[in-house]
Order: sequence, then structure tokens, then C-alpha cells
Amino acid sequence: MPARDNFHSVMRIGPVQIGTHRDRTGHTKHAAVCTTDRCGWSADYSSQTAAQLAARTHRCRVR
Repeated sequence: MPARDNFHSVMRIGPVQIGTHRDRTGHTKHAAVCTTDRCGWSADYSSQTAAQLAARTHRCRVR
């Protein structure tokens, strides 16, 4: 049975959404995902501050 991935503490900075979740080993991670069509950028971070910094500095290459 696959692990459920429940996000909480979701916030939005520009086109990027940040959500907190637990990974397979039970560690808390922060995912940053660009919601722009055809961008496809996403990354996991161990701290929310790092995810917020990535969201603030992300630039979509899709125009």
C-alpha cells in the first residue's frame, strides 16, 4: 500500500506553492512546486526557509 502524502501548511509565493509533508521515512519535508503551465519545476527542502527562498528566486522559463 503506498504511503499517503498529505500536505499541510500550504502557502503561495507568486506562482510557486509550498507545502509541508512527511516523506517515506517520516521526516518532515517542504515541497516547492511551480503551478505555471508547462514549467514543471519542483523541489524538496529540509527547511521551510529554504523552500521560501527558492520560491522567491524561481523564474519560469516558459513564456
